[in-house]
Parts: sequence; C-alpha cells; structure tokens
Amino acid sequence: MEMEKAKSKTPMPKMSHENAEWDRRVLRAWERIQSHVVETPIESAPELAPEGLKVFFKMENRQRTGSFKLRGAANKLLSLTEHERGRGVIAASNGNHGLAVADAAQTLGVAAEVYVSSHVSPAKAARIESQGARIRRVGTNPLDAELAARAAALQSGKVFISPYNDPEVVAGQGTIAVELLRQIPGLDTVYVAVGGGGLVGGIGAYLKWASPRTEVVGCWPENSRVLYESIRAGEIIDYPEQPTLSESTAGGLESGSITLNVCRDAIDRSMLVSEQEILEALRQARKLKGWEIEGAAAVALAALRREASFEKNKTVAVIVCGGNVSPEVLRQIG
Repeated sequence: MEMEKAKSKTPMPKMSHENAEWDRRVLRAWERIQSHVVETPIESAPELAPEGLKVFFKMENRQRTGSFKLRGAANKLLSLTEHERGRGVIAASNGNHGLAVADAAQTLGVAAEVYVSSHVSPAKAARIESQGARIRRVGTNPLDAELAARAAALQSGKVFISPYNDPEVVAGQGTIAVELLRQIPGLDTVYVAVGGGGLVGGIGAYLKWASPRTEVVGCWPENSRVLYESIRAGEIIDYPEQPTLSESTAGGLESGSITLNVCRDAIDRSMLVSEQEILEALRQARKLKGWEIEGAAAVALAALRREASFEKNKTVAVIVCGGNVSPEVLRQIG
C-alpha cells in the first residue's frame, strides 16, 4: 500500500539551481500575498493523535475561502501585469480552486470564468458564482473542464490559471511551508493530501531547501491516485478512478504538468488510504474536535493514524487543506 521510498528519512540538502529557484519563488509569493490571505493557525489535537506524538494541525480550512487554494490563486493574479488582469482570467475547478480564483479576482477587480465538470457539487458551484465568476460546465471529469478552459483561454487571449500546473500557483501553495517552519520548530514530518500536486509540490520544494531534515509524506486516496501512479511510471499516465470522499483531490493530470517532476523530487514517502479510513478520520475529527473538514484533509489525517506507531517522539504536522464539505459528503459522515 505504500510506495517504495525514493530517499532516506533524513535527505541531504539539495542546493541545485532548480531548488534555489523554488526557494526564491515561494518567498516572493509569500511577500506578495500576505495582505490577501490569512496566516492560518496551528492547533494541537491530542484527541486525534496517538500517545507519544507531538502532532500539530495547520488549519488551512480557516483560510478566507475555506481552503489553501487562495494562496496559489492570489499569487498568480498578483504576478500578472495590469494588461493581463484587464483581459480577465479563466480557471478550471470543481470547487476550491475555482472559489479561490473567483475570490481573488473579485478583490482585484478582475473578470473571471471558471470551467467545471458535471461532477461539481452544486453548493460549490453556487459559491463560485456568488463571488462574481461566470460558471461554464464541460464534460464529466475535472480534466475535461481543464482542457476546455485552456483551449478557451488560448482562443480568447485570457490568462489561464491552472489548479496545479503553474509555477506561480505552486509557489503560492508553498507559502504554507514558510509559516510552518516559523510556527513549529523542529518539524520532523509533514503529511499532505495530493491531487494535482500543487500543494505537496510547493510545500515540499520549499522544505527541501529550507529544512531538508523534514520528511514530506504524500497522501492519496486509493480510489484517485493518478499522480501517484504517474510518479511510479516516471511519466504522466491515465489511471482509472473510482468515487472518493476526497473530492478536492479527484481527477486526472494534465499532460506535461510541472508537478510530476516537482513532486517526484519533493515527496520522500507516499501512502494510499482507503475510503473507510478517510470516512473514519472525518468522523473522528468531527466527534473529538468538532471539525468539519474535507475528505482531502481527512486523507492526510488517515495516513497519520495508520502509521503513527512508527512516528514516536517526532514532531509532526498535518495539513488540514480545506473545510468546504459538500452536502453529499456530510450525509456519509452521518
């Protein structure tokens, strides 16, 4: 169930030009977006952590739009020229990225269109529209919507804002790591849910430069693991998907995505978790802490809960990547 480790538990620093570039990108992003995002708090939750562990939760569910996605969207929009912003932007997302782009665009006075697939939660689509963005529905898979959005952007001359396949978006997500290192001294391990790879790629790329001792664990739902299988194959591949409670990480991977190489280098270890483990993590977070977190956030928590016996006396962080729970998932939590 676990991908073979590509590196030791305490990887040596990578001081290549490429990694130094990510360091600069992430720090520039952090400077840009500070006035546009919340520096999310850290919470200790002994109720959710096995005895002997120092576990801290990075509460990105308390970001202004309810997820970490605002960081990447804001950084991308702020990196554009006035002329580019004036033409408007196009994004593709079944929820959190679309909401983040809509929110950041509204704040900056930029017109935004968001392409979604037929699987989008009606509640999330309504929230995106409430932020002033125009919704366009295309296809049955998030990748269908993404490809259509890219084509529309190319035809119209508008900037396309990818959920993950953009260095400025990845760098924006990486600003979480800047905060983590200040908030949690001596961080040994961080657990991050993975979809397209922008979140774990940004966090991991920065940590490999700023804190190479910190192990980065990529966490996938068994039912949706395209990037996991692509890393194993050494190239982006199609891989069959099944329904998952981790709605925010579901979907295929765009051909040529930068996150394949970024995540291959940034992730020290990878784990797959079952739908039952995700559901149990969701229920425990609600029962013991009163948290309503997304299935994607529960993926990282489920991975920690599975292997906690191997992490004694370590300082661990779990990225609670979002809290925009769809009504469909809430019904399953019970």
